[in-house]
Amino acid sequence: MAKAKPFIKWVGGKGQLIEQIDAQLPADFGNWQDVTYIEPFVGGGAMLFYMLQRYPNIRHAVIGDINADLVTCYTTVRDCPDALVASLKEIEQAYRSLPAGQERKAFYLAARDRYNLKNLDAVENTTLFFFLNRTCFNGLYRVNKKGLFNVPFGRYANPTLCDADVIYADSALLRNVTVLNGDFEETVRYAKGNTLFYFDPPYRPLSDTSSFNDYAKETFNDHEQVRLKACCDKIDRAGYKFMLSNSDSKGKHEKDSFFDTLYAAYPIERVWASRSINSRPDKRGKLTEILVRNYKQTKGDSRAKHLLGTLFNVNNEPACPLPLPTVRMFFKTTD
Repeated sequence: MAKAKPFIKWVGGKGQLIEQIDAQLPADFGNWQDVTYIEPFVGGGAMLFYMLQRYPNIRHAVIGDINADLVTCYTTVRDCPDALVASLKEIEQAYRSLPAGQERKAFYLAARDRYNLKNLDAVENTTLFFFLNRTCFNGLYRVNKKGLFNVPFGRYANPTLCDADVIYADSALLRNVTVLNGDFEETVRYAKGNTLFYFDPPYRPLSDTSSFNDYAKETFNDHEQVRLKACCDKIDRAGYKFMLSNSDSKGKHEKDSFFDTLYAAYPIERVWASRSINSRPDKRGKLTEILVRNYKQTKGDSRAKHLLGTLFNVNNEPACPLPLPTVRMFFKTTD
């Protein structure tokens, strides 16, 4: 069977940061028993699919999102894979039978109009969601104030609309996952025992033109960021663990200490990410993001200590000398 992975493209997806995020998990996470994993802003699901396959000690998983159509995608993939695959194959065949250019664009616009009716059954709604995601400009998901999808046509040559193997693999993995549509705070009541929350909310824009978080008609502004921090405080007081990703406003503008001030009580790490969505190529490239957590020791710390233990004995003398480039490479990748 194919490996489970995100079934849609998603701007801000965490695929490129998985290793860096994994290094920031609690040091003993792999030894936790009967783990509950909660992801209130699931988005494309890169972190979800990674965690469920990497850590078999996760016995319960809860995901949520404010985007009702996205949540419908997850429940449809989980509960109706056969019907979804058949529907996707049908629309794929119809679309690919058309010549590239205006006829495919007209097909796209008609599909977008039908999707925006908001009265479709789950399978058709998910089929159109997949189709629009794979044929729209840059795979963006953006809605207007009325909640209507408004991303223009993307002109891809031969997009894959139906990857049946991935859908079936994802369906199997999602079988015991609770899927919620609603506010992030609603997920807190599902925490029990050894629970880890991973928050990947709509990022705070670094400029007036850098916001691509309009995937729901409700705006996730600074007030919402503050409300999310209050939720993290509640989780911390309850004795559960959390990690949170967001943009690094201070890294972009040195005087902008919004997150450093807001999360001053918690450790904050900065990681490097690639920015690929921008109308100007010169504005794309590397930038830092923040990872906030409410625990001290991380897996990355443990790996560093283990390496130092292999390099030096109890008398602080070299025990197993490694080539200097090897040592430098390790510490470069775990910074």
